[in-house]
Amino acid sequence: MAPSQSMAGKTCIVTGANSGIGRETARSLAQMGAHVVLVCRNAEKGRAALAEIQKDAGSSQLDLLIADMSSQASVRGLAAQILEKYPRIDVLVNNAGAAVPKRALSADGIEMTIAGNHLGAFLLTLLLLDRLKASAPSRIINVSSEAQRNARLDMDDIQFERRKYTGIGAYGQSKVLMNACTFELARKLAGTGVTVNCLHPGVVATNIWHADKDAQPLLFKVLVGILKPFMLDSKKGAEVTLYLATSPEVDKTTGEYFVKSKPARINPIERDPKIASEIWQWSEKMTGARLA
Repeated sequence: MAPSQSMAGKTCIVTGANSGIGRETARSLAQMGAHVVLVCRNAEKGRAALAEIQKDAGSSQLDLLIADMSSQASVRGLAAQILEKYPRIDVLVNNAGAAVPKRALSADGIEMTIAGNHLGAFLLTLLLLDRLKASAPSRIINVSSEAQRNARLDMDDIQFERRKYTGIGAYGQSKVLMNACTFELARKLAGTGVTVNCLHPGVVATNIWHADKDAQPLLFKVLVGILKPFMLDSKKGAEVTLYLATSPEVDKTTGEYFVKSKPARINPIERDPKIASEIWQWSEKMTGARLA
């Protein structure tokens, strides 16, 4: 993505922006002239990322907001700040996510991988949707993963209360939920000028592979160590996100899953209308959010 492409006058929200793909996405958007809002969980790391991007991009149109995407109270507070500060939203990038090696619960008592990877993004999107509609043409981009392709979805035990929990299983399922809601939202927003797409960034060497190192199984650590030299760097990993956020080629494209900046096949259950509707209703129930 050429940084010379202009995004001047556009406001872009990027979650998980303090490191990895999120930081590179924010940096490139700032270099293109956008007003970029970095959403970070850790204030210290967020300030460091903000200072680095300001220096690299030579831009003063950068803001930092602190929020934990696994906490619904925090997400609601974030949405309130965004709606108060920014009269328009041109691009929302739901990038924040984590691979959680051992089952844990969020502040809301929800399985952490689902809470942080899917429900936080779902809630933020719905809370900002009226502003996105008013700013149309606008774009929603959900950073997903190929881990969804062979993931198992169990709507009767979605939070791994009975079945065996594995980090990769929970991660893949969270991305199935994200993708299904991406396609369902695209259908619901047809004709509004708001596009909704999701993507696989590639296998990227980011902090997602190193969260809670002490809790990771030895085999997982060994595999990551072996594979890391073959993983993409964060700059390459941000390319598909930036393509969907900025390219005129996809200004009317909605309800698609992209790999290497091209529409790709997905897990068939994500396109099943009955399952997608069930996932959507479950997500509304878990967040208390409704599509107006």
